[in-house]
Amino acid sequence: MIFKTELKVRSYECDSYSHVNNAVYLNYLETARMDFLNQIGFPYNDVVAAHYYLYVTHIDIYYKSSAFLNDNLVIETTPTKMGAVKGTIHQIIKKTDGTVCAEADVTWASVKEGIPSKLPQEFLVPGLYPEA
Repeated sequence: MIFKTELKVRSYECDSYSHVNNAVYLNYLETARMDFLNQIGFPYNDVVAAHYYLYVTHIDIYYKSSAFLNDNLVIETTPTKMGAVKGTIHQIIKKTDGTVCAEADVTWASVKEGIPSKLPQEFLVPGLYPEA
């Protein structure tokens, strides 16, 4: 399933080339990942209270076209892999006209006390898993 987050480009996100700075796309992806977790009912506050954290371990990002001030963007987030300790999601940042600005594959790991650890069953909501 595809989960969507909408954002609007703000002036301070643009660089001297008048487009969104490459580093800002990572912030957009993070915002969309947190929104994705909220949309699927992932109990993030409970997970953190139990001393588990979801660390990003790897990001492959492909910049395809520029976004500019006041562009409306949609970030699509789709789970693609889920293992015992880590998972991968695919994210696409698009303008509302469908132009793809960037695509990323993000790998995350569940960590407790600095050690990769399986999340307890009560935290494994269905939306974390890719569709069959």
